[in-house]
Amino acid sequence: MRAPDFGARAARYDELRPVDENWWELFDALVRAGDLRGRRVLEVGCGTGTLATALAEQSRVWAVDSSPEMIDVARARNGGDRVGWRVADATALPFRAGWFERVVMRLVVHLVDRPRAFAEALRVLVDDGRLVIATFDPAHFDRYWLNELFPSLERIDRARFPTPEALESELRAAGFARVELTRLRQSAEISRDAALEKVRGKHISTFDLIDDEEFEAGLARAERELTDPVGYSLEWLIAVATARAT
Repeated sequence: MRAPDFGARAARYDELRPVDENWWELFDALVRAGDLRGRRVLEVGCGTGTLATALAEQSRVWAVDSSPEMIDVARARNGGDRVGWRVADATALPFRAGWFERVVMRLVVHLVDRPRAFAEALRVLVDDGRLVIATFDPAHFDRYWLNELFPSLERIDRARFPTPEALESELRAAGFARVELTRLRQSAEISRDAALEKVRGKHISTFDLIDDEEFEAGLARAERELTDPVGYSLEWLIAVATARAT
């Protein structure tokens, strides 16, 4: 399976996936669950830097992403002085051991080599540090609004995103002493025009993993069949993994 191209979508990423009330609700949930306020925080897979910048209002923050284009957008948009931006892979973090109190990964674990990435997160955390993860629960894919338009999309995403059981097992195998899982359900509604623009802009990386024929056929169906507005749900899985028992 080919890798998604985040560099190609960096320039329009924030336009196609704007911050809204649901984004802030999840942000607040992560801050509470991970006790992020006032901590030394590293965001892994920061993209265009929206989460890192919001965290920097209340914490000392560094942020890494493997896409230079994403980091360029993050640095340009945020002035470069509030967050320590780095181009780096989740499996090779350019920081010394025990440097951070918290590590955050939002919609990232389906994109990385999880055993190696979790081991690296553990390495850079202090003894009682926490890794805070937001990913999609399997229920998210049950009735996702794109499923009928793109027949292989659900299968691909179910294979990419870990189940709660798999995620906890992987975190414990990496050496984390304690793992706590919670869920957050949200509802969303966007206009037909906004939904079509998301599809045309390939707003989710899964579009890079389906063939061109399926994408074009699904886009044509969307242009014919999408209703206005488009409603859907977001089913989040939040994991807080504590580095070592104290």
